[in-house]
Amino acid sequence: MEKYSGAYEKFKKAAKFKEVIENPALPEIFREDFIIEITTKRFEYTYESLRKAVKEFLRLRGIECNSPKSCFREIIKEGIIPESLEQVLFEMILIRNSLFHIYDETQAKSIYKRIKDKEIIEAFSIILYSLEKEKP
Repeated sequence: MEKYSGAYEKFKKAAKFKEVIENPALPEIFREDFIIEITTKRFEYTYESLRKAVKEFLRLRGIECNSPKSCFREIIKEGIIPESLEQVLFEMILIRNSLFHIYDETQAKSIYKRIKDKEIIEAFSIILYSLEKEKP
């Protein structure tokens, strides 16, 4: 229980990703390249916290999963989060993996535009709510 609580609390803190995306003061304070860097790093941290919380949540239910894709499939199969999130979760995996291979400003801007999309922000919120509601 303690390990899940720790993973869940980290995800809960990281889910403040929305605050970075929706902060109107950032463009007034920072250059665009810095905002992109802050946002992508926050996305990465939030995603990793989500992945670990889901994996631990499932482990406590007796379900072992090794990859993010298998963990996300299992939590959907268990009915904890809606099936409608499957596509966005798999896209998050691709985005997270692509963050390691950003070689130019165009790629960075493209990823930035996608991660600040309302669909991704809402997915984090829905999953956080669902994990809270079903807490082991």
